[in-house]
Amino acid sequence: MKAGTIAITGVGETPMVRASQQSLLEMTVDASMMAIADAGLKPQDIDGFVVNRNSHSADELGFALGIDKRPFSAITDTVGGTGPTGSALTLALLAIEAGLARHVLVPYGFQATRPGGPYGFHSREPLKADLEMPVGYFGQPSYFAAMANRYAHEYGLSEEELASVSITFRKWAELTPAAQKRDPMDLEGYRKSPMISTPFRVADCCLMTDAGAAYVVSRADEARDMAQPRVLVDGLGLGTTRWPHSMMFTQAPSIFDFPGRESAKPAFEMAGVTAADLDLAQIYDGFSISALVQAEQLGLCGEGEGGKFFHAGHAAPGGKMPVNTSGGHMSGGYLPGITLLIEGVRQLRHQRDAAQVPDATLCAVTGLGGNSHATTILRRG
Repeated sequence: MKAGTIAITGVGETPMVRASQQSLLEMTVDASMMAIADAGLKPQDIDGFVVNRNSHSADELGFALGIDKRPFSAITDTVGGTGPTGSALTLALLAIEAGLARHVLVPYGFQATRPGGPYGFHSREPLKADLEMPVGYFGQPSYFAAMANRYAHEYGLSEEELASVSITFRKWAELTPAAQKRDPMDLEGYRKSPMISTPFRVADCCLMTDAGAAYVVSRADEARDMAQPRVLVDGLGLGTTRWPHSMMFTQAPSIFDFPGRESAKPAFEMAGVTAADLDLAQIYDGFSISALVQAEQLGLCGEGEGGKFFHAGHAAPGGKMPVNTSGGHMSGGYLPGITLLIEGVRQLRHQRDAAQVPDATLCAVTGLGGNSHATTILRRG
């Protein structure tokens, strides 16, 4: 895989809402049409699909979009943010390099209001159903709260430092008209947020969102003459652990050691840059602790220094390393990973108005799937 072979040429997303009257298919189709139009294309120009295993098939989406032929299609098998931020781009790059497609659509719909919500797949895992759920250890807030407690035990983490992650992303959401939660929040407001699972309050958790999102990937040379400023994919990296989801939250040697370093290293090497070259980052923030740990793994700060990094204001508007400039998943809206990638594209196009990072040229995007992780390096080209 070579840097700069492909570009993200179109992006689209439906409104981020707590509960939508639209079906998952309707939201996904609407977002896909937006992304295709944003690229200056027509549905018939799409000749490739990369869909998520938890979403609709390429056949269903292609028919709904009015696309007659689908010569290339693939499915990402990684969950959470890893799929749309890394695995899908890798598959699109391989297809375009092989000459199998010219314009690949990556659609993703998400319904937090579906039965079981985001917790549904965990309830089907026998180890959790048999051993953990009966004693009340169930649901992502409890899993990640345990991570935060272990992290605090090993490195130290004050309430103020943990709160600064949520407060930082809320400040960016205040500058983002499409963000789902824009009410100002300071430390006092954070402390008024209900406790969910110590040390996590509601403010430490991602939002529940119904929405659709999509992006279009095209050959980089064709992107020069397309509708939007060119955003190249310069680096891609994927990392995994040996642990299945049924074991990773309790049986892994370190419950917060995501494979972020493993994905960041090849991504930076492919792009020929380091973390010091970045202008901004979009980091998967299912919970405050996961964003904090990934900031360290990406190289934005040293190991055990994530709390201090956020508390010092480095990631906030006006900081030296802006992070999650749309409000992220905790204040902007929760479509796992894909909305972070879309925000990175818009920043590099210089289309973010009050939230625009000045002269943004290089952006890292991370996606977390628990036992998998993706790092992508985007460059304004």
